[in-house]
Amino acid sequence: MYGLSKLIQKYEPGQKVAICIDPTYISSAPHKRYQGLSGTVVGRRGRAYIIEVYTGRKKRKLMVNLEHLKPLAS
Repeated sequence: MYGLSKLIQKYEPGQKVAICIDPTYISSAPHKRYQGLSGTVVGRRGRAYIIEVYTGRKKRKLMVNLEHLKPLAS
């Protein structure tokens, strides 16, 4: 279980985040190839955030739930 501060965390578009898969919520987890990648928040869709990451030279947009995100200090 998460603390209250983790559950009410809000991310703004343009904010940097890291994808850190939480094994407690494996059904909503992104693919394991994105574990540890950092990206930028583009928007929000329902409870999930749209994250833009680069894999090599390609730009990908992922829909990631709040449980699998951590803010990066910038």
